Amino acid sequence: MRTQITAESVENASSQFWEQMLGMSLTRVLKGTVSDSALDRRHVLGSCELTGVWNGRIEVRISMGLALHATAAMLMQSPGQVQPEDMLDAAREIANMIAGTIKSALPRPCAMSVPSAEIADRQVGSPTRAAGLLSVFFRHSEGTFQVSVCEESPLARPEISVAWLIPATAMA
Repeated sequence: MRTQITAESVENASSQFWEQMLGMSLTRVLKGTVSDSALDRRHVLGSCELTGVWNGRIEVRISMGLALHATAAMLMQSPGQVQPEDMLDAAREIANMIAGTIKSALPRPCAMSVPSAEIADRQVGSPTRAAGLLSVFFRHSEGTFQVSVCEESPLARPEISVAWLIPATAMA
Protein backbone atom coordinates (compact mmCIF):
# COMPACT_ATOMS: atom_id res chain seq x y z
CA MET A 1 0.00 0.00 0.00
CA ARG A 2 1.28 3.43 -0.83
CA THR A 3 -0.32 4.89 2.29
CA GLN A 4 0.81 2.82 5.23
CA ILE A 5 -2.16 1.30 7.00
CA THR A 6 -0.93 -1.36 9.39
CA ALA A 7 -2.60 -4.33 11.00
CA GLU A 8 -2.06 -2.50 14.30
CA SER A 9 -3.97 0.58 13.10
CA VAL A 10 -6.83 -1.67 11.92
CA GLU A 11 -6.75 -3.46 15.29
CA ASN A 12 -6.88 -0.13 17.14
CA ALA A 13 -9.81 1.14 15.04
CA SER A 14 -11.68 -2.12 15.59
CA SER A 15 -10.97 -2.34 19.30
CA GLN A 16 -12.01 1.25 19.81
CA PHE A 17 -15.43 0.54 18.30
CA TRP A 18 -16.10 -2.89 19.84
CA GLU A 19 -14.90 -2.01 23.34
CA GLN A 20 -16.16 1.56 23.65
CA MET A 21 -19.44 1.27 21.76
CA LEU A 22 -20.49 -2.31 22.50
CA GLY A 23 -18.54 -3.32 25.58
CA MET A 24 -17.30 -6.38 23.68
CA SER A 25 -13.67 -7.44 23.47
CA LEU A 26 -12.23 -9.12 20.38
CA THR A 27 -8.87 -10.86 20.11
CA ARG A 28 -6.75 -10.37 17.00
CA VAL A 29 -5.85 -13.60 15.21
CA LEU A 30 -2.27 -13.53 14.00
CA LYS A 31 -1.33 -14.60 10.48
CA GLY A 32 -1.00 -18.32 10.07
CA THR A 33 -3.21 -19.23 13.03
CA VAL A 34 -6.54 -19.21 11.19
CA SER A 35 -7.76 -21.95 8.89
CA ASP A 36 -9.23 -21.09 5.51
CA SER A 37 -12.71 -21.51 6.99
CA ALA A 38 -12.17 -18.92 9.74
CA LEU A 39 -15.20 -16.91 8.67
CA ASP A 40 -18.39 -18.79 7.97
CA ARG A 41 -19.49 -18.99 4.37
CA ARG A 42 -22.68 -17.12 5.32
CA HIS A 43 -21.84 -13.88 7.12
CA VAL A 44 -22.71 -10.19 7.23
CA LEU A 45 -20.66 -7.84 5.04
CA GLY A 46 -20.52 -4.08 5.57
CA SER A 47 -18.41 -1.74 3.47
CA CYS A 48 -17.52 1.86 2.67
CA GLU A 49 -15.77 3.30 -0.39
CA LEU A 50 -13.16 6.02 0.05
CA THR A 51 -12.18 8.42 -2.74
CA GLY A 52 -9.80 11.31 -3.11
CA VAL A 53 -6.06 11.23 -2.64
CA TRP A 54 -6.58 7.71 -1.26
CA ASN A 55 -8.97 5.42 -3.14
CA GLY A 56 -10.15 2.14 -1.81
CA ARG A 57 -12.65 0.11 0.13
CA ILE A 58 -12.98 -0.82 3.78
CA GLU A 59 -14.91 -4.04 4.43
CA VAL A 60 -16.04 -5.64 7.65
CA ARG A 61 -17.20 -9.25 7.65
CA ILE A 62 -18.99 -10.57 10.71
CA SER A 63 -19.97 -14.16 11.39
CA MET A 64 -23.73 -14.55 11.85
CA GLY A 65 -23.43 -15.38 15.57
CA LEU A 66 -21.26 -12.37 16.33
CA ALA A 67 -23.45 -10.12 14.15
CA LEU A 68 -26.50 -11.23 16.11
CA HIS A 69 -24.89 -10.47 19.48
CA ALA A 70 -23.32 -7.19 18.32
CA THR A 71 -26.67 -6.04 16.96
CA ALA A 72 -28.43 -7.00 20.19
CA ALA A 73 -25.83 -4.98 22.13
CA MET A 74 -26.25 -1.96 19.82
CA LEU A 75 -30.03 -2.03 20.09
CA MET A 76 -30.08 -3.01 23.77
CA GLN A 77 -32.28 -6.00 22.95
CA SER A 78 -32.07 -9.72 23.50
CA PRO A 79 -30.62 -11.70 20.56
CA GLY A 80 -34.07 -13.28 20.06
CA GLN A 81 -35.55 -9.86 19.20
CA VAL A 82 -32.99 -9.07 16.47
CA GLN A 83 -34.28 -9.12 12.89
CA PRO A 84 -32.11 -9.67 9.77
CA GLU A 85 -32.54 -6.01 8.73
CA ASP A 86 -31.29 -4.98 12.18
CA MET A 87 -28.08 -6.95 11.55
CA LEU A 88 -27.61 -5.14 8.22
CA ASP A 89 -28.09 -1.77 9.95
CA ALA A 90 -25.53 -2.79 12.58
CA ALA A 91 -23.04 -3.90 9.90
CA ARG A 92 -23.43 -0.55 8.15
CA GLU A 93 -22.76 1.26 11.43
CA ILE A 94 -19.75 -0.94 12.26
CA ALA A 95 -18.31 -0.37 8.76
CA ASN A 96 -18.99 3.37 9.05
CA MET A 97 -17.30 3.72 12.45
CA ILE A 98 -14.22 1.64 11.61
CA ALA A 99 -13.81 3.14 8.12
CA GLY A 100 -14.19 6.62 9.61
CA THR A 101 -11.43 5.95 12.12
CA ILE A 102 -9.14 4.60 9.39
CA LYS A 103 -10.06 7.54 7.09
CA SER A 104 -8.91 10.01 9.73
CA ALA A 105 -5.35 8.72 9.26
CA LEU A 106 -5.40 9.01 5.45
CA PRO A 107 -4.16 11.95 3.38
CA ARG A 108 -6.72 14.63 2.54
CA PRO A 109 -8.95 15.15 0.68
CA CYS A 110 -10.63 11.81 1.21
CA ALA A 111 -14.39 11.32 1.08
CA MET A 112 -16.30 8.32 2.39
CA SER A 113 -19.44 6.82 0.87
CA VAL A 114 -22.59 5.92 2.72
CA PRO A 115 -21.98 2.39 4.06
CA SER A 116 -23.65 -0.61 2.48
CA ALA A 117 -24.39 -4.07 3.91
CA GLU A 118 -25.54 -7.47 2.74
CA ILE A 119 -25.75 -11.05 3.86
CA ALA A 120 -22.83 -12.64 2.02
CA ASP A 121 -22.71 -16.28 1.04
CA ARG A 122 -19.12 -16.89 0.00
CA GLN A 123 -16.03 -18.31 1.63
CA VAL A 124 -13.42 -15.90 2.95
CA GLY A 125 -9.84 -17.02 3.38
CA SER A 126 -7.18 -16.56 5.99
CA PRO A 127 -5.45 -13.32 7.06
CA THR A 128 -3.82 -11.61 4.11
CA ARG A 129 -1.23 -8.96 3.44
CA ALA A 130 -0.75 -8.47 -0.30
CA ALA A 131 -0.01 -5.47 -2.47
CA GLY A 132 -2.86 -3.06 -1.87
CA LEU A 133 -4.75 -5.42 0.47
CA LEU A 134 -4.66 -5.84 4.22
CA SER A 135 -7.01 -8.25 6.01
CA VAL A 136 -7.06 -8.64 9.77
CA PHE A 137 -9.09 -11.30 11.61
CA PHE A 138 -10.47 -11.18 15.14
CA ARG A 139 -12.17 -13.73 17.36
CA HIS A 140 -14.90 -13.45 19.96
CA SER A 141 -16.72 -16.22 21.77
CA GLU A 142 -19.73 -15.56 19.49
CA GLY A 143 -17.80 -15.70 16.21
CA THR A 144 -15.25 -14.17 13.88
CA PHE A 145 -14.76 -10.63 12.60
CA GLN A 146 -12.61 -9.48 9.68
CA VAL A 147 -11.57 -6.02 8.51
CA SER A 148 -10.12 -5.67 5.00
CA VAL A 149 -8.56 -2.52 3.60
CA CYS A 150 -8.14 -2.58 -0.16
CA GLU A 151 -6.32 0.34 -1.76
CA GLU A 152 -6.88 0.97 -5.45
CA SER A 153 -4.24 2.39 -7.70
CA PRO A 154 -4.71 6.17 -7.86
CA LEU A 155 -4.99 5.85 -11.64
CA ALA A 156 -7.71 3.18 -11.38
CA ARG A 157 -10.34 5.92 -11.08
CA PRO A 158 -10.29 8.03 -14.24
CA GLU A 159 -12.35 10.79 -12.62
CA ILE A 160 -9.48 11.50 -10.20
CA SER A 161 -6.97 13.80 -11.84
CA VAL A 162 -3.29 13.01 -11.47
CA ALA A 163 -2.93 16.66 -10.40
CA TRP A 164 -4.42 15.62 -7.04
CA LEU A 165 -1.28 13.60 -6.46
CA ILE A 166 1.12 16.50 -7.05
CA PRO A 167 1.65 18.98 -4.19
CA ALA A 168 0.45 22.47 -5.08
CA THR A 169 3.95 23.87 -4.52
CA ALA A 170 5.35 21.55 -7.19
CA MET A 171 2.83 22.86 -9.74
CA ALA A 172 3.75 26.54 -9.26
